[in-house]
Amino acid sequence: MDLTGKRVLVFGAGISGIGSAKLLESVGAQPVIFDGNEKLTPADVLSRLSAGTKAEVVIGALKEEQLSGIDLAVLSPGVPTDIPQVEMIKKAQIPVWGEVELAYQCGKGDVLAITGTNGKTTTTTLVGEIMKYHLEKGTDPKISNVHVVGNIGVPYTGVAKELDQHSVAVAEISSFQLETIADFHPAVSAITNITPDHLNRHHTMEEYIRVKERICENQTQADTCVLNYEDPVLRAFGEKLQKSFSERCEDGKCGQMSGCPAVCFFSSARELQEGWFLRDGRIICRENGVETDLLSTKELHLPGMHNYENVMTAAAMTHAFGVSFREIVHVLRLFTAVEHRIEYVAEKNGIVYYNDSKGTNPDAAIKGIQAMDRPTVLIGGGYDKNSSYEEWIRAFNGKVRALVLVGQTKEKIAAAARSCGFEDIVMADTFEEAFADCVHIAQPGDAVLLSPACASWGMFPNYEVRGKVFKDLVYALPDHGEDGAAKR
Repeated sequence: MDLTGKRVLVFGAGISGIGSAKLLESVGAQPVIFDGNEKLTPADVLSRLSAGTKAEVVIGALKEEQLSGIDLAVLSPGVPTDIPQVEMIKKAQIPVWGEVELAYQCGKGDVLAITGTNGKTTTTTLVGEIMKYHLEKGTDPKISNVHVVGNIGVPYTGVAKELDQHSVAVAEISSFQLETIADFHPAVSAITNITPDHLNRHHTMEEYIRVKERICENQTQADTCVLNYEDPVLRAFGEKLQKSFSERCEDGKCGQMSGCPAVCFFSSARELQEGWFLRDGRIICRENGVETDLLSTKELHLPGMHNYENVMTAAAMTHAFGVSFREIVHVLRLFTAVEHRIEYVAEKNGIVYYNDSKGTNPDAAIKGIQAMDRPTVLIGGGYDKNSSYEEWIRAFNGKVRALVLVGQTKEKIAAAARSCGFEDIVMADTFEEAFADCVHIAQPGDAVLLSPACASWGMFPNYEVRGKVFKDLVYALPDHGEDGAAKR
């Protein structure tokens, strides 16, 4: 769609919406920004835009007559697609995009896109580092710049105008963003895993899976989709894509309009006839019957099997895009953990503190527990996303000395823990109180782990702020050392 002169309704006046409005103005469109928050004023919204903006602002209720003359609607990721206002837009036969689709339409070049319930941020960051090193080495004259964008913190819309035909955008894509794609077409896509999450938004697991799988719906036979063989949902999806690819979609049952992407599986549990896998603690790639031994997992600075899966995902994606094994291995040996994901913070008084604030669902938090190699005092709880917690509790497997709970879900988690026979539970009213309880309970040789299995909303604006508060509390602790004297 040529957006020049088009009137585009931007639904949401937060960071995403403002980014979309700025991009729309830069390509000659007329944004109409809507936000239902009646505490906002048009002046508040306009002050966030560029000087001389001609954007219109609608605050409060969205009326049907206000849709007259609207050519397109762009939703911020936080706006559910089934609320009455969006249904009204669809009924008016106005196309609905999300910010990812808008950025894709306005930008150029290739996209490497990553989604999945867990591991997205680590994988996206690692893919970005590999691609930046590949660019730095100058081995591919077709690449002029690399941008890491999307749900990772840098809005895709914020760099879309900088993306030329030789650009590579490495994009972390959430299920919320995949709901509203249209033509979004990555050269290489990946789904790291799929476990229950965001069911308060998607309502059913079937819908959540369907949305995640959309990441490759516009890919063609020239593209690649990287999938986790040990995830039964993704294994079945990959096998369906492989069947359709081999038959060139002749049966018409795969749903792909232009063929299907080549599937590249990775596995942390078995050797594959084709793909990426672990053997005796080493990462192996087998393609066309030829094996390449890349490196030992002991050479990585990332703990835990889930991180080995993230590494294989990133390596498989970049290799599919044409990066050499040598360049990939160089970056893998240097890469360290992403902030807020099983991040070592400090050791104080013989107790090691880890920040896993990005463990915002039970499956992610299980990975945090599995990475611990010592008795652990665990902080859990937060915003309720309609998750169940029994599997998380069972994963404690004797490692967790005590579970300190805080936030909206603390009673629900406590009930789940007791149903699983875990009784070492402490309830806290504030995050600071929960941290103090952990310090009191933990003994030298233990770990204190923030891995809440819940979102941060209601207590913090996001998981980054929650993680920063945790780290600040750790840094403020006195360290008495072995002789009992406080270190400075």
